[in-house]
Amino acid sequence: MSKKKLSCLPFRRKLQKRTNYKKRRQLLLSNTPRLVIRKSLKNIIAQIVIYNPGGDKVVAGAQAKELRKLGWQASTGNIPSSYLVGLLLGKKAIGNKINEAILDLGLHASAKGGRLYALVKGVIDSGLNVKIDEKVFPSEDRLNGQHISSYADKATNNQFSKTKEHAKNIPQQIEAIKKKILER
Repeated sequence: MSKKKLSCLPFRRKLQKRTNYKKRRQLLLSNTPRLVIRKSLKNIIAQIVIYNPGGDKVVAGAQAKELRKLGWQASTGNIPSSYLVGLLLGKKAIGNKINEAILDLGLHASAKGGRLYALVKGVIDSGLNVKIDEKVFPSEDRLNGQHISSYADKATNNQFSKTKEHAKNIPQQIEAIKKKILER
């Protein structure tokens, strides 16, 4: 008879470093819709997700690529575009009668003043209730794109060769798109 110990393999998504089941369990026990945020270099995706035993159900979703339809011409991988995605998601969630959510960043590293928290600020500004400390939000200058337009003024032609004019006009674009989103 063999005296080897039986070993138990962890879940596949844990092995792939895609899911932290301990954190997920805590979020699900709150029985509140989750604000799920995932980012890449050129896009940010946000969804309001409700737990369902058969699989999570997405109630509302928005991503930075949707801003192109509203007239956004600058990059979709920056803080101002993340803020606008948050506004858009918040308006969609309120339209689906979701009033509050709990933040789920997944395995993303949390950085004070970053794109993830700019999106959360947009969601809160749209009227959705998310409990979070306001110290982590970016400053108003960063949300309005002032830092990008001032840098574009100082930059050489090689740095913003294709998008220099769009980068200079970011504060005006933000106000126009913000107005369109809030009128929905």
